[in-house]
This record gives sequence, C-alpha cells and structure tokens, in this order.
Amino acid sequence: MAQVEVDSDKVRYTPESIEAEYEYSTTSVVSENNVLKVRPVTVSCHFRTARAVPRLGLMLVGWGGNNGSTVTAAVWANRLGLTWRTKTGEQAANYYGSLTQASTIELGAGHHVPFSSLLPMVHPNDIVFDGWDISSAPLSEAMTRAQVLDVSLQDKLRPHLAQLRPRPGVYDPDFIAANQAERADNVIKGTKQQQLEQLRADIRQFRASAAVDKVIVLWTANTERFCEVREGLNVTQAQLEASVAAGAAEVSPSTLYGMASVLEGCAFINGSPQNTFVPGLLQMAESAGVYVGGDDFKSGQTKVKSVLVDFLVSAGIKPVSIVSYNHLGNNDGRNLSSPQQFRSKEVSKSSVVDDMVASNGLLYGDGRGPDHCVVIKYVPYVGDSKRAMDEYTSEIMCGGHNTMVLHNTCEDSLLAAPLILDLAILTELFQRIQFRAADEEEYHGFHSVLSVLSYLCKAPLVPPGAPVVNALAKQRSALENVLRACVGLQPLSSMALEFRLPERSRRAWQERDVGTEVAPPQAGSGVSGGVLNGSVRNGAISKCAINLFNGADDAPNGTGSVPNGIGSVPNGTGSVLNGTGSVPNGTGSVPNGTGNSVGCNGRG
Repeated sequence: MAQVEVDSDKVRYTPESIEAEYEYSTTSVVSENNVLKVRPVTVSCHFRTARAVPRLGLMLVGWGGNNGSTVTAAVWANRLGLTWRTKTGEQAANYYGSLTQASTIELGAGHHVPFSSLLPMVHPNDIVFDGWDISSAPLSEAMTRAQVLDVSLQDKLRPHLAQLRPRPGVYDPDFIAANQAERADNVIKGTKQQQLEQLRADIRQFRASAAVDKVIVLWTANTERFCEVREGLNVTQAQLEASVAAGAAEVSPSTLYGMASVLEGCAFINGSPQNTFVPGLLQMAESAGVYVGGDDFKSGQTKVKSVLVDFLVSAGIKPVSIVSYNHLGNNDGRNLSSPQQFRSKEVSKSSVVDDMVASNGLLYGDGRGPDHCVVIKYVPYVGDSKRAMDEYTSEIMCGGHNTMVLHNTCEDSLLAAPLILDLAILTELFQRIQFRAADEEEYHGFHSVLSVLSYLCKAPLVPPGAPVVNALAKQRSALENVLRACVGLQPLSSMALEFRLPERSRRAWQERDVGTEVAPPQAGSGVSGGVLNGSVRNGAISKCAINLFNGADDAPNGTGSVPNGIGSVPNGTGSVLNGTGSVPNGTGSVPNGTGNSVGCNGRG
C-alpha cells in the first residue's frame, strides 16, 4: 500500500521528515453583559513528522490474560498469513476492529483511503511482544485457557506461542479480587522499591535483547480497586517516590508499572479503569517528557453509548434513564465480581455521558443528568462471549416518552485486542510528531497526557484544565484532524458547498479546481468516490498523488470500488451518475445513462 502525498507549497517532504505549514482556527468566547462575544482566532503553526518507522517493542502487563494472549496470537496469525477451517468455511487472519488497519479516512471530495496511509505508521505484524503476568503459563497455554480463538487456529499457533513466557509480575492481593490468588505463581518478590527496580531492569533487558528502538508499556491486566489519593502519599512526584521507598500500602501495582515505564523513558497506557495515574505519576511523566494515556479500553457497550447519547442529545431528545447490564464469564468478569474492583469499572462506564449532557442546557437546565445504572455479573458458562443489554428512556415532545432497548453479544477480547494495537501504533506515531506556533523558535511535542487517544478509552485522561470529550464522533474527528494537519490539510468540512451550487455558479468553482460533481470510480484504484477533477476539498491543496491497493485484484467484489457491480444500488433508493446502472427494489434516477427501477413505496 502506497502512502498519500500532498502536492502543495505549504508541505515539504524530505527523506527525514514531513513538514507542513498549517493555519489552526478556533474561537474565543467571552460573556459581556449577558452577550456572548465570539471572536475567530487563527494560529499559524508548523508541523514536523519524522518519517522513519522504528522497530517497536510492546510490553503488556497481563500478557497471559485473555487480552494479552489474544492480541499476541492475532498478530502471529496475521504475520504468518494463516487460514483455518471453521464450521462456516475457511477464515483468514485479519485486523478487523482496528482503527489504523481496517478503517479509512477521507482526504476530501469523497476520496477515502486507508487510515494508515496518511502518515508512516508501525505495522502490527512488525511489533515485538513481551510482558509480565502473575501466571507462569506460556502464551500457548494462556491462549487455550482463554477459550477465545477457534481450536483449529490455536493448533496452528501453539508451536509459535509455546516459546513465549511472561516475566514475573507484581502481585498485591489487596488490589485485585481474592479469586485471583490461585493464578499467582509468577510474582516479583521483595519491597515495592525492589519491585520497581526489577520492572525497570526488565524493560532495559527487553530493549537490548529484542534490539527494539522504542518500548511502549500497556496495562491490560486485572482491574484494580481505586487507591487513595492524599497529601503526603502521592500528590507530587517526590511524595510518590518517598511512598514507594517506604513501602506504602496504597501504592498500587499499576502505578509501579507506570513509574517504571516513565523512568525508563517509555510511554505507558492504562487499559483498565482504576486510578493508576495519581497526581505524582502525572507530574513525573510531565517532567520527564514521557507520554501517558488511558483509561480503560472503549470496545463495546460504552462505545455504542457514546454514539447513541450524543445522537439523542444533539437531536433535542432528553435521555432521563440509562440502564446498562453486562454478564461475562472470562477472568475479567471473575475479577469484577469483587465489589471494590467493580466500583472502578462502574465509575469508568458511568462518566461516559457527562460531557454530552453538559452540552445542552436547554434539556438539562437544572444541572441534573439522567439516572445512570451499570450492572456487571459473572456467569462462567458464557466465557469471553459477553452479553450487554441497555435500556435508554428519553423524554420527547409534550410529555411523551421514547424507550430504546439494545442487546449486544460479542467476544470481549477480540474487540479489545485491536484497540491494544491501535493504542501502541498511535502512541508511537505521536512520539514522532512535533509542532510549534510560527513565532516560536523551538518545536515541541504534545502534552505528556496524550488525550488524542480518547477515541479508544472509556474514561479519557486529559491534561489539567482541558475538557473531557466522550462523544465518539468528536473524538475521531480530533484524531483525524491532527493527522491531516501533519500533511497540511484543513479539517474536513461537511458543508459540501460545491455540491449545493445552482448550475449557473458551478463554472466559477470549477475554475478554482473545485469539483462539483461526483466522478465514477477508477477501475482498480481502490479509492472510493471522488469528484470529476480530483480536487481536494476545503483547503489550499489542489492535488493529491494517490496510488493505493495496487491493482484491480484488491478492489472489493469486482473492478473498481463499487461493490457488487458498476453503478448498481441494490435494495434501496439511489442515484448513479454518468454510467449504466440499475436500482432494484426502489425508485431511482440514473442521470446521463441507462437505468431501470422496480417499484416500491418510496421515491428516489
């Protein structure tokens, strides 16, 4: 797959970096005498992204758990190009569910390209895995114990995973459920200070033995209970270091892993809901210039909730009751059957609607949000196949009510595993991005709290004073727009003015190299959509060199990028421009070509 290259005098490609001039536009809002004064603000910026993709090592805390064993097995399956028999036919390894590997990004004018084509990124097949676990089982046994993957795939992977064994991990029975004790046969002995030093030594040893350029540490172990946060314990870096030296009981294992990572210059990501990032650890990361991110993978029920509540509130509908029920039978569910650990998860899941509720004072003028209840139950029989049921009750016009009920069944670890890869790949990418305002002399990175990862997290960690955004569309937009800025492209506007013009005005826009009609897809390009003159919308850039998917063989379901045939819009209302097409089962229009339609109770 080729990369996208922007043709503009504002963008410069060198062998070492991609440099872009960018106009960042925002607004300043001030209240004066009950009037909101809104002032547009523009900051000229320069972005610089290093092009060299490093050899990346990923150390997982909880490597032998369901998530750790599943993501490792999935990468091996993809790396080896495995296929296997299932009861429904042959299945090939893939990275479905990964933002970076299985989704697209719009360049403009309807052109969609793979997300990973905009900037150079690590490929998951090239990631080197290592990690810790309180269970000594090799990854082959951990994979079998997890009962996530098809047995025929497990059989093919077993020889490769049998050689992978977790390093001893930090075990503190006060922070996880008592039912985890039987797995704890692989633990680091000694004081908290000695445990911290051993974790640091493990990171150094892995970096050297695996010959990796970078190491990222990611927590995918059991949910811990919340630890205390108080003056004298962990409010500053000095207090936290002193507490570790004194063996303070309230320093959690996850915080020890975070400290070890930061002290070794490695980014640390928390994939669970506990309060790992106490103020002292955040201060340590900021002073060291090391990225941290979290909290808690956003994979299933919460991701849907962050879309649905955003839709309801944005539509002027008032959610007043949200009840979310889960049951699952994997080790995560077993650990969460303990009340203290469940409380961590409850807090993480419950906060997801807060910013959406706060955005609409017309609905929630009294400041009271919806009743929000979260229930998680451990049911061993269902294993990793988690069930999630949600009821959303909303007030609508003039005292009416609307209730929606959702049921979702999913393999929990197969949703979490792609997020682990995305978090590692994006964190590494952001380590290579620097920027500055035009009047600044020095380039710098982002704040040490890497809040741009929020799209992948239930309870987004943000810098002090920054807004917490949970709405999924806004989170993805922020992520995409940062990547676009790195190649000098403005945020993609959905105004689409060029497609809303009267006929008499189109020529003036076309003379500015702005396409005003949708063009038919180019056979074999793998690029979906586009405009007649191939321009990029909403920016000064007028050309884009695109060479993706390398041939017609990669086009879905036939030549070009229109599935199931050229110019065919099955089972619905549609329009086929400049070509031959049919619109079965609906009424449709086919300008500039031949078409037919079969009747239905609708109009196209």
